[in-house]
Amino acid sequence: MGTLIMAGQLILALAILVSLHEWGHYIASRSFGIRVEKFFIFFDAWGIKLFSKKIGDTEWGIGWLPLGGYVKISGMIDESLDEEQLASEPEDHEFRSKPAWQRLIVMIGGVTVNFILGILIFAGSLFYYGEVKLPNAAVLEKGGVYVYGVGESTGMKTGDRIVAVNGTRAENFLDLFDPINYIREGLTYTVLRDGTEVELTIADSTRKKILESRGSLRLFDFRKTARVGDFDMFDDPEESNAFKAGLLQNDVIVAIDSTPLKYYDELSALLAPYKSKIAPIVVERDGAKQTLRVEVDSTGRISVPPSAFAQYTADTVHLSYGFFESFPKGSRKGTNALWVNIVAFGEMFKGKLNPVNSVSGPIGIAKIFGPTWNWQRFWEITGMLSFILAFMNLLPIPALDGGHVLFLLIEIVRRKPLPEKVMYYFQVVGMVMLFALMAFIIFIDFFNALFR
Repeated sequence: MGTLIMAGQLILALAILVSLHEWGHYIASRSFGIRVEKFFIFFDAWGIKLFSKKIGDTEWGIGWLPLGGYVKISGMIDESLDEEQLASEPEDHEFRSKPAWQRLIVMIGGVTVNFILGILIFAGSLFYYGEVKLPNAAVLEKGGVYVYGVGESTGMKTGDRIVAVNGTRAENFLDLFDPINYIREGLTYTVLRDGTEVELTIADSTRKKILESRGSLRLFDFRKTARVGDFDMFDDPEESNAFKAGLLQNDVIVAIDSTPLKYYDELSALLAPYKSKIAPIVVERDGAKQTLRVEVDSTGRISVPPSAFAQYTADTVHLSYGFFESFPKGSRKGTNALWVNIVAFGEMFKGKLNPVNSVSGPIGIAKIFGPTWNWQRFWEITGMLSFILAFMNLLPIPALDGGHVLFLLIEIVRRKPLPEKVMYYFQVVGMVMLFALMAFIIFIDFFNALFR
């Protein structure tokens, strides 16, 4: 079920982004009296269509291949490579008959809509959902951090209090994970340990490993008390031994048999001796303690979900934004996410990041959405993808919008268009490059899914 939910979210996001991107080209074309022959969401590769209907001069349809979409603009050298139109004189309704400034507006229509869409999504998300922040001061006071294996290799220890990243004091705990800190060399954390502040420099190889993991690796997280979370986070709660034994959300596990524990991360070590056995779990519920007998599986787990904020429930701050206030904040949030991706793209281009680990295709993007449908997460990822789609389409590569924009700028400077045959061959080269890049991305996507 989780796989279907991830695929469904990806297809819905692509349908929204592609249809509105192509609508940007369509509305700009129609505004200048240019005929649009086809408007397709997803590709109708080899002529296979899921739906098609001609309305006026335009064929509207849905293709079967969910890797993009397109509009076929009359009189334009595009993906169709239609050479027949080049042999005739330009007609008034054709793209090539219009002045360069109008054609330029048509070509940037798609990315303009994507930029606007990204801002609207981030602003709308902040307006509707608000924003949750966890003051770092509370984490410093109530347990510090739990350090994962990759974090231990850097010298961090569970229980450390992390006060700053790259010399900047963190007011919000999540500021310590801001991706902008990971995309360049020189990552340092200031750790408060035994009353003394210590500077820990993260090795560049570790920094890149975390960045290339696309969120699956972390150095640390805030340490949680052993409060039971929502069992609905599992596809089927009935498969959880803890649930079957009677543990309930908001129970607090205080001991395994006679051994007390306080934090969720202590469970693994205390359950290890009970592999494939029954463990007496002492929980506190409504102020009273009771012991539940829970079957431990062969890996030493009972499948008990942690509470999202555990001991910090009262410390979290929910910020609400007014309609007009949400737009500048949403715009800033979205453009910051875009900037991180642009800088990471540059680092990859310079050879400082491994493209095999850094690039995501359809499978990788679907995994980002997650196996459960969370509308807030869906919209924020879709907003980020809208910005990335706009940026990627503006790259000056033939066959992309940016390639057409480059040719039009050259035309404006030369005061005459490039020969149509030259543009045709550039389009062919660009499509070969684009298909090769897509094939490479899909290949490494399957490689990462199967072997990582």
